[in-house]
Amino acid sequence: MKKYVLKRILYMIPVLLGVAFLVFTILSLTPGDPGSIILGITAKPEDIAALNAQFGYDKPFLVRFFTYIGNIIFHFDLGISYSSRQPVINDIIARFPNTFLLAVFSMIVSAVIGVSLGILSAIRQYSVLDHICVVVALVFASIPGFWLGLMLLLLFSLKLGWLPSFGAASLKHFILPTITISLTSAAGLLRLTRASMLETVRQEYIRTAKAKGAPERRVIWKHALRNALIPVITTMGTSFGASLGGAIIAETVFAMPGMGTLLTNAIRQKDVPVVMGATLFLAVLFSVVVLVVDILYAFIDPRIKAKYQNGGRSRE
Repeated sequence: MKKYVLKRILYMIPVLLGVAFLVFTILSLTPGDPGSIILGITAKPEDIAALNAQFGYDKPFLVRFFTYIGNIIFHFDLGISYSSRQPVINDIIARFPNTFLLAVFSMIVSAVIGVSLGILSAIRQYSVLDHICVVVALVFASIPGFWLGLMLLLLFSLKLGWLPSFGAASLKHFILPTITISLTSAAGLLRLTRASMLETVRQEYIRTAKAKGAPERRVIWKHALRNALIPVITTMGTSFGASLGGAIIAETVFAMPGMGTLLTNAIRQKDVPVVMGATLFLAVLFSVVVLVVDILYAFIDPRIKAKYQNGGRSRE
């Protein structure tokens, strides 16, 4: 297991370099330069050229790229924002806690709703509850996130006045964005959990356990559920990692100062250091989340853990 984790960590290095090169290339191909962005298009050309030289923007593409990567590796420096003139890491530290809380709340709510209803729907297949769950899941999976967020904002903020409509000053500010993200995510988890449970309960070892007289509740919760949760955990992990990238729709609708709004504003302003720093930061987090999901497989399915252990012994 240790060798597997170490190998996955080493694999992250070329992935992060590839992400950095791709984003840096796209930003370099787009029109605009830091001098014009900071000083404005009405500034003198010599002033713009001097500021570009100060940021190293007058150097060739590869020189600028490897200089940026070198500053990260040797100095842990993500650069200075063109717009705020502050270190990029400060902007990330200020915005990321809001996005992290939103992602955690959304994952918990969607998992509780989606997984629990998916299990009940599979156990009571073709019942009234099953039909209701399937229909509701299809409806919420089809609703656009921005429309759902706007409707919740109009109802609970403007009409009823129960919840705030923007910001992230208190936990109340996270309720509506969490619901906006959770309902659509829960719909997908419900359908996936139901399909995975139905496939698992038809396996031979489940029939054997029932034939031996094991209680149905024990068969469902101890044997079927653990194997059925593997694809569900994969989906939850990737969804959580994507949410860490900034739930752009929810943060935009509810004007939350998070990573999503930070990235969108930086892209509009072509704030290269912020876009690069935030992208690499989120890429590292996403890779770590995927690694944690793979490790969780071993604790859920003993067959996967045995595969890791046997693989490690065979190489040794």
